[in-house]
Amino acid sequence: MSFDTTAINKLMDKFDGHHSVWLFGYGSLIFKADFPFIERRPALIKGWTRRFWQGSHDHRGTADAPGRVATLTPQENAVCEGMAYLVTPEEFEHLDYREKNGYLRLSTDIIFEDGSSVEGLVYIATEDNAAYLGPAPEVDIARQIAASVGPSGRNSDYLLDLAAALRALGKQDSHVFEIESYLKQWGAGTT
Repeated sequence: MSFDTTAINKLMDKFDGHHSVWLFGYGSLIFKADFPFIERRPALIKGWTRRFWQGSHDHRGTADAPGRVATLTPQENAVCEGMAYLVTPEEFEHLDYREKNGYLRLSTDIIFEDGSSVEGLVYIATEDNAAYLGPAPEVDIARQIAASVGPSGRNSDYLLDLAAALRALGKQDSHVFEIESYLKQWGAGTT
């Protein structure tokens, strides 16, 4: 699969005819909601874990020096906590462009803090996309993040903003927090 998944995502018709759709965010969508939404609620999805295994050639890095951004990888019994947004279908044109670097819209069950659930969408960059970088030790991921800058800014800001947003929600993520600890130790992301 190529970097640009915009055309593929336009073919996703599972929610055609719906007036609104729930979207689960686990990365920058938690702290950067640059789209109109009807409602926002803390939520989780099961069977997935957040990992900084996706390359960013368009936002937090370049083609020659990609940054690393969050994706989800399947893991039995895992829970990924984040934020769910109720959006109108018109918002997906912007969101598909924002998430075009290898991310596909997939259907998932979204579970809210009160235990209720709904079928919705999540953007996931699977390992078969051209921008996928794959697993690496957290210290190596942190080094790459510390060195990467793209059109949307420093890659370290993305990681640090996500860590802060997770803490504000009272959520834990050992992968994110370990990378954050290296970045803070090295002074990355500070002005």
